[in-house]
Amino acid sequence: MTTNGHITEKVRFWAESDTQLHLDNGLARLTYDLAGGEFAFSCCGAFSWSGIHSAFRWQGREYHTGMYESHQAYGEPNELNDRFGQGVKVVIRHEKPGLPEVEQQFYLYEQQPFFLIRVVVAGEDKLKLNRIAVMKSAKLEIKKDSGNGLFGGDQLHALRIPYDNDKWVRYIAKALPWETESYEATALFYPGSRRGFVTGSVSHDVWKTGIRIRSEQAGKLDEFELYAGATSEMTRDTQPHGYVQGPRVQSPLVFAGYYDDYREGLEAYGRANAAVEPPLKWEGGVPFGWNSWSAAMSTLDYELYTSTSDFLKREVQPLGFESDGTLYINFDAFWDRLTAEEMADALRRVRENGHKPGTYWTPFAFWGGPEQFRRKVEGTDGKYTYGEILLRDPQGEIVADIAGGLAIDPTHPGALQRIDWFTEKVIREGFEYIKLDFMAHGALEGQHFDPAITTGIAAYHYGLSYLAAKLSPEAAGRPFFINLSIAPLFPYAFAHSRRISCDVFGQIGDTEYLLNSLTYGWWMNDCLYRFNDPDHTVLYKSFNQEETDWHEGRSRLTASVIAGTLLLLGDDFRKEGAAERAKAWLGNRAVMDVARLGRTFRPLEWGFGDRASDVFVLDAPGDVLYIAVFNFDGTTAARMTVSLERAGLDPNARYQVVDLWEGTEQETVGELVVDLEPAEAKIIKLSGR
Repeated sequence: MTTNGHITEKVRFWAESDTQLHLDNGLARLTYDLAGGEFAFSCCGAFSWSGIHSAFRWQGREYHTGMYESHQAYGEPNELNDRFGQGVKVVIRHEKPGLPEVEQQFYLYEQQPFFLIRVVVAGEDKLKLNRIAVMKSAKLEIKKDSGNGLFGGDQLHALRIPYDNDKWVRYIAKALPWETESYEATALFYPGSRRGFVTGSVSHDVWKTGIRIRSEQAGKLDEFELYAGATSEMTRDTQPHGYVQGPRVQSPLVFAGYYDDYREGLEAYGRANAAVEPPLKWEGGVPFGWNSWSAAMSTLDYELYTSTSDFLKREVQPLGFESDGTLYINFDAFWDRLTAEEMADALRRVRENGHKPGTYWTPFAFWGGPEQFRRKVEGTDGKYTYGEILLRDPQGEIVADIAGGLAIDPTHPGALQRIDWFTEKVIREGFEYIKLDFMAHGALEGQHFDPAITTGIAAYHYGLSYLAAKLSPEAAGRPFFINLSIAPLFPYAFAHSRRISCDVFGQIGDTEYLLNSLTYGWWMNDCLYRFNDPDHTVLYKSFNQEETDWHEGRSRLTASVIAGTLLLLGDDFRKEGAAERAKAWLGNRAVMDVARLGRTFRPLEWGFGDRASDVFVLDAPGDVLYIAVFNFDGTTAARMTVSLERAGLDPNARYQVVDLWEGTEQETVGELVVDLEPAEAKIIKLSGR
């Protein structure tokens, strides 16, 4: 093979010796040690990672590339021109008698600080694997920088990303030493300098990916392993990860890169996912409207649903609370409390108001007990019962429930016919929005009806793609908005939005919980999903809580506005306090215009453990920067000082400052000082850059 010279104009591949190969784009370099079966990655003179090998579990033992006898570059380097840009692909093959071959595929692109890698294990037709470590090493170093002493700037932090958003799980960003497992992606970073390393899987059709991080002393890694085949309490699994079988078993494609700003690294990781599997397109605006859950929960009835549409049409929509001239009025769970006649009339009234009705479903979760297993599955003409379509383990036992719901096997023909029945029903009735809940049930490991589908994610990908096709504009005859509620982070390409967190109600603790997810998950908006979903926005009172005070309610609305965002209200507006706040706040066109942008705010800082950042920023059209600030203390006022240089502005320039909620104006240079009452939030507009 060619071992010297430029492969593209800006990517070089050469052999330094018989055992050293280099792939370099002038920014990042991959170096392969053919003697030891391991590689190194360095970038920008500030990051180095060495001693990296790949491994797999087979016949009860783990084998890694360093254990093999032969390590050779295979074939000619391939020049690439794909969605990532122009680049080069190099393949390293490892061989040893008695073991399956291992192939590492490397991709490096012009002017990019990341590389891609996929591992393929090749053997006989019946080769079965349920664990592949794509990258495993402990020798990782990010150049230390004090970050001017800011935010623990000299302490290396690790980020734990949860697998899904169930059970009020939180993101955690914590200084080493620490031992944790992140799912699908992670970051290692210095909060002060913002330098960081980001890695994660970018294909999500077969495997669940885990990233194990273990550190026993500050700033030092003792173990780092990114592997396919993760299962744990966090993935909601009770069964081991399914086996993948064939003559060539391949890992997910994995992204790994260094960035001077870890936030840019996570945004780049998001774009890399979208390059592999594009997100589901949405041509409309940001959905504004209402959802019934917080307002009524199991007491939902005809009167609440119809009176809400009437109130918003008459009292609030004329003030400017709308998007594309309309609102969505959405049923949540317990919509089946309405009779068929009430439902038909409710939908008629909503449409007469110029609104769009939405509905709710759990396609992969069954809520009945054993006495209902013999119940016939809708849409199957009596061919299947619910007991037959439930997911089972290899011994034929039903897989354990999550939150009281049993998993439906997404590959079972009865489950698919049930999807046909429900989607045809909601299209026929005129719905234009659907909230799909408890989706992690569809991704559980188990014994699937289709023998070709052997992993939970493969089954979920299959079932969700089938459902999305049934609700496509071509099938429905109109745009149909698809929202995921409780759901795994991946895959993403079959829905327009996903709840960024678990349920969020109206108190200041709920707002902080939501913003923890935004602090570390903002990058999904308009990248993986068209919108992040901040859940029902409670202005006054959730059904399960006491009334909130004025600032507490407005902070909850502010959090939804900056999340980038569906803006679905969650109150019963027959209550005077809820109606008063709706008319006072939803007519603020400056704030509503920010929500209509459909863009998420970035966290200004990280490294708060399992807590949220209290400052978020957004670069907007017209040379404008928005800054949102929050006081999460419900009893004590706060004075917050924001460095404009840290926010990306000229520290010596003078800026006009407008408080969008209060309408007050002032000027500032160098820093922004904001006084907040207990539980208060503000959105500040800075212009004049």
